[in-house]
Amino acid sequence: MNTSTMLQAIDHDRRHFLGAAAAAVIAANFSLARSAVPQSSNVASTAKNVAAPASFASIKQIDAGLLNVGYAEAGPADGPAVVLLHGWPYDIHSFVEVAPLLASHGYRVIVPYLRGYGTTRFLSSATMRNGQQSAVALDIIALMDALNIQRAVVAGFDWGARTVAVMATLWPERCKAIVSVGGYLISNRAVATLAPFSPRAALAFWYQYYFATDLGRTGYAKYLRDFNKLIWQTASPKWHFDGVTYDRSAASFNNPDHVDMVMHNYRWRIGLADGESKYDD
Repeated sequence: MNTSTMLQAIDHDRRHFLGAAAAAVIAANFSLARSAVPQSSNVASTAKNVAAPASFASIKQIDAGLLNVGYAEAGPADGPAVVLLHGWPYDIHSFVEVAPLLASHGYRVIVPYLRGYGTTRFLSSATMRNGQQSAVALDIIALMDALNIQRAVVAGFDWGARTVAVMATLWPERCKAIVSVGGYLISNRAVATLAPFSPRAALAFWYQYYFATDLGRTGYAKYLRDFNKLIWQTASPKWHFDGVTYDRSAASFNNPDHVDMVMHNYRWRIGLADGESKYDD
């Protein structure tokens, strides 16, 4: 994808993206010989008849790997599994309209808070607050193990999209199908640190350069809600969300590990922070 196309893609409404992703998830579980267009049409028709809740009815907690994971669940427990993964600076409510739609088609829908968000917590204070791409992907494999899910359709955007791509690469046997929305492919740190963005592309990712500084970390922590609201506005300028919608997701940033996770994630990606060697391979 060239820079111009990438920047145009960033401008789309997140919820429109996720609606399309829901259609793709449902289509993915049908035979590949079938046309995706009729499936998408059926999803759009069903969406009119499924009421989208203001929030998830409840949040469940389960120990999985290094974490106690908070997650929402919808649909029948014996249905084919779909795991939906949010990005930064968003949370599980990105899928609050998608989850009941998928559940209405008989899917078991799992929507977890990633490490550093919502009610997800590290089990040990000694565990590194690590944002390496394979560490986050392994979190989801551990969650699937804890929930006795052998295979799932896995979908995500932003951090979630990258996590989906890593899962499909390292654990393809656990992925029945994937939906990776909005780019954000697996990071190659050697390329990221040697090949600078063009000026226009660099402008779109200004926050990554800001986060590379101590002042950026302090500023993010001090102005957390305002900072992330600005990202919502600039990443999706056509999405006219209201205060209630933003506040619902902003609550997840109060996680005690959120700032550490965000800083390490972006600093690691551009070669300014080390990770843990056990995740390097």
